[in-house]
Amino acid sequence: MKEVKILDKTFRLYKNEEEIATSISTIANSINSDYEGKSPLFLGVLNGCFLFAADLMKKVNLSCEISFVKVASYKGMKSTGEVNQLIGLDRSLEGRDVIIVEDIVDTGNTIETIVDLLKKAGCNSIKIATFLLKPEAYNKDIPVDYVAMEIPNAFVVGYGLDYDGFGRNLNELFVLKD
Repeated sequence: MKEVKILDKTFRLYKNEEEIATSISTIANSINSDYEGKSPLFLGVLNGCFLFAADLMKKVNLSCEISFVKVASYKGMKSTGEVNQLIGLDRSLEGRDVIIVEDIVDTGNTIETIVDLLKKAGCNSIKIATFLLKPEAYNKDIPVDYVAMEIPNAFVVGYGLDYDGFGRNLNELFVLKD
């Protein structure tokens, strides 16, 4: 079994590159179908979404744009419960179809904050695409429209997700070893 050590924790392989690629292709196909004839704006949530956003965009065959916001709600391995917008939007969203691109949706606090912001900005529609969803932890009523993978409420790293800033560069997904 493949393992990695990041700082003081050991993680075991959870999802390999092939599983990740297949799941991203599936949601890209759904987005391509749902947005045919439209020009959506993909809004990536940094830092974690960068690998997912890049791979997703390679498979989207629509006329589209991508922009990024940076928010934070984690310190170490736990959510702080507060979402802080660190970098804002740099363009008008009035009348736009926006797809939020997230690395992981767990409690939903970040999504709730971003959706509220986008509603105030006058978006035509707002959808959410996430690499990972933790259904056990998600406690919001906002629908998550495109989910690459559902996972249990466990701590994972790799493929953009980190442990105190480390591990984002791993091509596969790893879960904290018991």
